[in-house]
Amino acid sequence: MSAARHRRIAADIQRRIAAGEWRPGQDLPSRAELAAELGVNPQTVRLAYVLLRRAGVLAGEERRAVYVAHPPAMRTLTDADGEWPFASETTDTRPRSATVELAERLEVRVGALLRHETVECLDPGGRSAMLVSSWWRGQRRPHAAFSAEVGVVALEEGQAHALGLLVDTLAFRVVRTRFDHVGRPLETADLILPMDRWLIRLAPGQP
Repeated sequence: MSAARHRRIAADIQRRIAAGEWRPGQDLPSRAELAAELGVNPQTVRLAYVLLRRAGVLAGEERRAVYVAHPPAMRTLTDADGEWPFASETTDTRPRSATVELAERLEVRVGALLRHETVECLDPGGRSAMLVSSWWRGQRRPHAAFSAEVGVVALEEGQAHALGLLVDTLAFRVVRTRFDHVGRPLETADLILPMDRWLIRLAPGQP
């Protein structure tokens, strides 16, 4: 069985949902029914349904009817340095060697050993809302200021799995760097925010 076939079927189901063929809360055909329609093995459809449940597109338990999930709540990021108000889980604390990009952001030499942590921020329903990966030298210290730059990235496999999305799904990437009182960088972080769950609103400039 082609490993890509169930991914193609999953993508086709997403397109059909987006076109309004199935709406939030509506049951999808059974695995056998959809397999007959598409001319594939029911196991292939099962794998597509598993993938879409993990991505939050479908809901429902294994071996029961699956239905189109209701869209996740949208949140608005207005303060890239604010504390996360809900539960979170630290998923990785392995030290890292500074890449060229991290060395530039922290003003250290390439290859310098950095402290690191990745935190998965959960929404009130327990679903992953954002990933925050941070890097710093030595002990963490209080900061006096920060900068934030917004861009877009395609999710890597580990990020996609944690967020329940497909690999290469586009997400916002907020690069946040914290500084001491004389402007030296203390810590830098990547905030990864799924586009289906977040809006970014910039604070108004000061006169």
